[in-house]
Amino acid sequence: MAKRDYYEILGVPKNADADKIKKSYRKIAMKYHPDRNPDDKAAEEKFKEAAEAYEILSDEQKRARYDRFGHAGMGQGGGFGGQGGMTMDDIFSQFGDIFGGGSGGGSPFDSFFGGGGGRGGRARGQRGTNLRIKVKLSLEEIASGVTKKIKVKKQKSCGTCGGNGAKDAGSVQTCTTCRGAGYVRQVKSTFLGQMQTTTACPTCAGSGQQITAKCSTCRGDGRTQSDETIEIEIPGGVAQGMQLSMTGKGNAGAKGGAPGDLLISIEEKPHEFFVRDGNNIIYELYLNFADAALGTSLEVPTLNGKVKIKVPAGTQAGKMFRLRDKGLPSVQSYGTGDQLINVNIWTPKNLSSDEKKMMEKLRESSNFQPNPEKGERTFFDRMRDYFN
Repeated sequence: MAKRDYYEILGVPKNADADKIKKSYRKIAMKYHPDRNPDDKAAEEKFKEAAEAYEILSDEQKRARYDRFGHAGMGQGGGFGGQGGMTMDDIFSQFGDIFGGGSGGGSPFDSFFGGGGGRGGRARGQRGTNLRIKVKLSLEEIASGVTKKIKVKKQKSCGTCGGNGAKDAGSVQTCTTCRGAGYVRQVKSTFLGQMQTTTACPTCAGSGQQITAKCSTCRGDGRTQSDETIEIEIPGGVAQGMQLSMTGKGNAGAKGGAPGDLLISIEEKPHEFFVRDGNNIIYELYLNFADAALGTSLEVPTLNGKVKIKVPAGTQAGKMFRLRDKGLPSVQSYGTGDQLINVNIWTPKNLSSDEKKMMEKLRESSNFQPNPEKGERTFFDRMRDYFN
């Protein structure tokens, strides 16, 4: 099933500013929040859908890619659920920004639903950092789309302690400051009266737990550095400088925080025959004077093998032939570009005496004289200007 347009989901126009997008998402999230709609699958799906739309449109770079390439530009792993997709914890972690609080920061949203920093009342850990890699592609790979396996060095959840940083189960205790809640409440007196605030517990940093003995593998961090081979599906039609993203494939988060993203920058390898121009590709065809004057049939390369073309008699330098749909596909599946064949006339540099005599006779022929009234110039004049 095709995904709905993100702007349509949030009910905002494409030129909406960040504040309007945030306000619209706030309204939808409050309306369809699972705590307000228990056991309502339809409401939960709308809640997830709105969170995915906001996750893209609230990020300037992701929004720019979406505006240019649509859902295809979001790469692999975007969206809710599935491999690398957003989880419910990821969605609730957005609320620190949307509803005015931090992790366990006592935002209005937290107060409404009874708890700080998410549904369980425990603050989330620190989100992992993003990873950035570059992938070089040939025009053939860009034309068809390709799956690449890339090895990246990244922080992963520690396999020894499961990411909690403790030596063993007995080394994890309930935080004595917050008593496992992950947050503490404070009452302050202001000129408006007493104000109650909720902040992440300073002792356990919002985890609700204290570690008495650290894991010997990760030394209490909960993460280790290791290599991971990631399979990346790159759609056809991507372009130089385009950035794809895989949600959740970056560095692991600390203290149970969500992982970062993997950002993939596209680079194009120079091609032996072609130059790219948008979704079109340009091929420079060099003809000798005899073939241009008399006409000929010849084979030219394309991204899918050689094809035969017919060059009519009297073809001039600068003539452009077009091979329909032999270019590159649109990344949004809006059609395929063409292959443009630009004709150049090759002029020999070293002529034999007989060839020179033949050329002198040709130059004297009336067929080789331009018509000044039509702005015509001799073939030799045009070639002299072209190569100089």
